Amino acid sequence: MTGEGVRVVIADDHRLVRTGFRMILGAAGIEVVAEAATGVEAVAAVRRTVPDVVLMDIRMPELDGLAATRELLGDGTAPYCVLVLTMFDLDEYVYAALRAGASGFLLKDVAPEQLVAAVRTIRAGDALLAPKITRRLVERYALRDEAEVPSPGLLERLTAREREVLRLVANGCNNAEIADRLFLSAATVKTHVARVLAKLGLRDRVQAVVFAYEAGLVSAGRDH
Repeated sequence: MTGEGVRVVIADDHRLVRTGFRMILGAAGIEVVAEAATGVEAVAAVRRTVPDVVLMDIRMPELDGLAATRELLGDGTAPYCVLVLTMFDLDEYVYAALRAGASGFLLKDVAPEQLVAAVRTIRAGDALLAPKITRRLVERYALRDEAEVPSPGLLERLTAREREVLRLVANGCNNAEIADRLFLSAATVKTHVARVLAKLGLRDRVQAVVFAYEAGLVSAGRDH
């Protein structure tokens, strides 16, 4: 499998990080169409080049990666995906970035083959984040400000079966595991997940896990 046709923007305030990532991706046939050292540069570069994937550092000058992610993904129609870069696997800013629409996160010391796999995964439309990791983030950083928590009424848009599927997604189950538990085919589960995302206006499974916790469908330490 090659990276042909995949276009990436790298946003990080450390030149060595950008250079290293560019070399790794280039060796795999993945094109880096622009680099940015600040959030402002990142937003401009992404809008100018319209890449498939944005590798976004969180802590950058002028405009941090979180604000840049919100600006780029705010209206929910962006044709690109954002993959957050962090030095910490439980950084509260990573959680905020996931809420803003990022499709996952990577540690900066990721192995070269994992970086390449991550970009390809995101390009294919999948979220790069195991639901169980998302769960750890949500349990630690979930906001309880009423202004930030989604209305429980949104759950009424879902059928009982769809709520059941969403609960299992939030508990870290993949489609095959959900199919086994609910005695459904994998294709049927995939359809249910797609309908859940569409009805709730969510981008991917990462946002579904966040939503399930913040809407009160599941709670930390329960529903395992």
